[in-house]
Amino acid sequence: MDQRIAELDRNNKPVSLYGEFTLTGNRKVRYAVSLTERDLIVQRLPSTHAWRNRLVLNLKDCVGCRAYRDSDSSDPAAYLTAYFYPLRRRLVSSGVTRQRVERCFRLAALQEPCANLEVAEMWACAVRERAAQQHLRDGGSKRALPLPFRMMLLVNPQSGKGQALSLYNQHIQPMLKEAGIPHTLIITERQNHARELVREADLSQWDAVVIMSGDGLLFEVINGLLERPDWEEAIRTPLGILPGGSGNALAASIHHYSGGPPASSEDLLVSCGFLLCKGIVSHVDLVSIHFPSSPRLFSFLSLAWGFVADVDIESEKYRHVGAARFTLGTLVRLVSLRIYKGKLSYLPVTEDSVSSEGLTNNVTLRCNNQAPSGQHPPSSDPLCENSFHNSSHSNNGFKARRTETRTCRNANKPLGSPPDSVLLPLDQPLPRNWVVVPEEDFVLMLAMYQSHLAEDLMAAPGATLNDGVIHLFYVKAGISRAALLNLFLAMEKGAHMTSSCQYLVHVKVLALRLEPSSAKGVITVDGEVVDYGPVQAEVHRGLARLITG
Repeated sequence: MDQRIAELDRNNKPVSLYGEFTLTGNRKVRYAVSLTERDLIVQRLPSTHAWRNRLVLNLKDCVGCRAYRDSDSSDPAAYLTAYFYPLRRRLVSSGVTRQRVERCFRLAALQEPCANLEVAEMWACAVRERAAQQHLRDGGSKRALPLPFRMMLLVNPQSGKGQALSLYNQHIQPMLKEAGIPHTLIITERQNHARELVREADLSQWDAVVIMSGDGLLFEVINGLLERPDWEEAIRTPLGILPGGSGNALAASIHHYSGGPPASSEDLLVSCGFLLCKGIVSHVDLVSIHFPSSPRLFSFLSLAWGFVADVDIESEKYRHVGAARFTLGTLVRLVSLRIYKGKLSYLPVTEDSVSSEGLTNNVTLRCNNQAPSGQHPPSSDPLCENSFHNSSHSNNGFKARRTETRTCRNANKPLGSPPDSVLLPLDQPLPRNWVVVPEEDFVLMLAMYQSHLAEDLMAAPGATLNDGVIHLFYVKAGISRAALLNLFLAMEKGAHMTSSCQYLVHVKVLALRLEPSSAKGVITVDGEVVDYGPVQAEVHRGLARLITG
């Protein structure tokens, strides 16, 4: 090895392992391989120039590393293969995306095959440990799944363009193999199949439940978990999502939160697969949705009424074109723009209602001698420390409700599910601290809890996974078709938030109530059609767990 290279590595990046190996495809050329705290450095030998023929692979881009022997028993060598997914420029279009890089080395310094394999295994273990340390350092205090973790993977073969299974075979299965993550593949066969499965499954067999589909399959999984008798433990199961549908809003949000460049289609899938392999777990907000007669549902993404809901459902006929279905549906609906009548009310976020620690006052409301609303029994889950499920609201809000709900009937708390803290039954008047929107003619109402509404629509750029906030948007009647189109075009990059459109209103809320008065209409929850009529919602901060990388 060139002495100058050795000194540079010792001075700037302390080397923990060093070896001289050949590549599997060319045994004549030797390479110096150095493992530092942050990088795997490969330098061709001999080299008269320290920086030429040098490859530096950042360990934070590494998903796995393995040691093995060849099937040829006469070959005493062992092999070391490392798998990386660094951000690199696309060959054809502009921008960068995660691209697979594999490096395979041949170790044959010793005569004994077992000794060579032992050295290779030492390297593989060190690379994996350093890669995990890098990602934990980037993730801060977030929890990491044990590596390798056991995973249930649910794939909907009909989602999007109907290519989810082929995309799994092409991208996800190889990546999981490289990361050494064992998984049980389950192909869903019908609507609510996933919901029924997780409701009855022995979850102790897996460390995580991951879906590869659109957002609808995750909606099934979350509600199935919350229908279990052991829902408090079940909802702590880390969930993962791989984009295989046409909307892929949560996958796009996770990619956005990771700080990655804009991505769509298979680039988004590879990015989410990479983040999944890292196994970093975060809290994620859920929102309880109430109806007059139907059972309560839990939502992770959005509640929509009006233009957005109509586009989502009416564009189903264009599912074969993938994510472009929403663009096509938007243009069709703009031609015959509708006005939707109804009453919209909300409980606004105030400075003391949500804090970075999740709770700013210690006052909680008890109803019918139950546990404090929104709180859950202590948990051994590390993620539960300093975590509250939106039991926080303003002091004024508490004072207003203290007299009005002292004898409330607990219609909002079905047995065995998280209690709500600020909602009254739909047939009761709202507390005085709620705001009633004066307008009753709308083009749309959209409540968002994550950043993206679709792969290419950043509806709530200020949203985060567990901020305990619903981002409520509504567009008042009177907006022109051109202005509405411009809003959606600006939404591709979240620029609608800085537009001067007088018809668009955005407010951060803890809860909302919608009472449509139009005879017909569509309401969607996470893109799924629900009963049309009065509906109300409340955010539960950090109730679920999500693998975010």
